[in-house]
Amino acid sequence: MIKIYHNPRCGKSREGLKIVEESGKDYEIIKYLEDIPTKEELLSIIALLGINPEDLLRKNEAIWKDNYRGRSLSDDEILNAMLTHPKLIERPIVSNGRKAVIGRPPENINSIL
Repeated sequence: MIKIYHNPRCGKSREGLKIVEESGKDYEIIKYLEDIPTKEELLSIIALLGINPEDLLRKNEAIWKDNYRGRSLSDDEILNAMLTHPKLIERPIVSNGRKAVIGRPPENINSIL
């Protein structure tokens, strides 16, 4: 089943959800700001994306700039920052269980549907 980690207030995330909906495949919406992933789930997503934790960060968020910018953080500290402040997690993320993509641009999602 397709999973989309979604923030309804984000235009790119809404565009990504539309692509998933139009695919006709079964999907699950995870509103990750409300249903915050566990550390294990976040590690699994990062593995499916094939990236480092830092690559999943939204570094333009005020939370990042005010609390973390300029600091040298370990992967574990980056994960903890995302779990404490899920707004720092890039969006949307779409997974098919074998692979995941970040929907920026939203058309990236088509590659795994």
